[in-house]
Amino acid sequence: MKHEEEPVIAISGLWMNYTDRMVLRGIDLKVYRGQIIGYIGPNGAGKSTTVKIMLGLVEGYNGKVEIFGKDITEGDVSYKRRIGYVPEVAELYDSLTAREYLSFVGELYGMNRTDADDKAERLMGLLGLEKSYDVRISSYSKGMKQKVLLISSMLHDPDILFLDEPLSGLDANSVMVVKEIFASLAAKGKTIFYSSHIMDVVEKISSRIILINGGEIVADGTFAQLKEKSREGSLEEIFNQLTGFDKYRDIAGEFVAVIQGGDSHE
Repeated sequence: MKHEEEPVIAISGLWMNYTDRMVLRGIDLKVYRGQIIGYIGPNGAGKSTTVKIMLGLVEGYNGKVEIFGKDITEGDVSYKRRIGYVPEVAELYDSLTAREYLSFVGELYGMNRTDADDKAERLMGLLGLEKSYDVRISSYSKGMKQKVLLISSMLHDPDILFLDEPLSGLDANSVMVVKEIFASLAAKGKTIFYSSHIMDVVEKISSRIILINGGEIVADGTFAQLKEKSREGSLEEIFNQLTGFDKYRDIAGEFVAVIQGGDSHE
């Protein structure tokens, strides 16, 4: 796939070393407007580290990371106003109401408080939470909190969305709505960088799938291209083949055998 335009994310020679191990081993990556990137890999593969480096939350890496054509080490943090982020484990200010929290987040991104409030109220209504807008977040269910997080990441109309398990805790109808939102945003030229362990969702929504294993990119392409290359059926099977995890059937079989035939304690 050839691109005449500038990439919105350009990573070259990215290495990251924590005290006890090398987490990223020479990541090279260009991401363009309108792409939904499914960024997948086993736990510890380096997915979250890559995203946190791009967000400016982790330093001490080697290599170059450019967002919107600018090297993020140059100290200009204005690019952060153009990105949204849903972390896997989010710390929401539980003692605030959704109105207080979302207006506050909007202001952090440079929005006028009233505009942020009006927009957040409408978005809450669209996700079925209009009656909870003035209720403290501490009383929310996991799914409700996830909706607030999603709204907070998109409220300021960002150009890049970084999403780590964004569908966590959502019911089936909400999942359909949110997947459609991502597709519509991508069609309008927004870039979505999506990380999840739910392979069938990644398979369905991603225009490009990047598989990272042991700190290196081991596959990069559309689902059709990955399927052709590995001759496997589902993304889950491709994932297992490329990451060398082929013991899942044996483990499951033994687990069930222990459940059914283990020592009985009468």
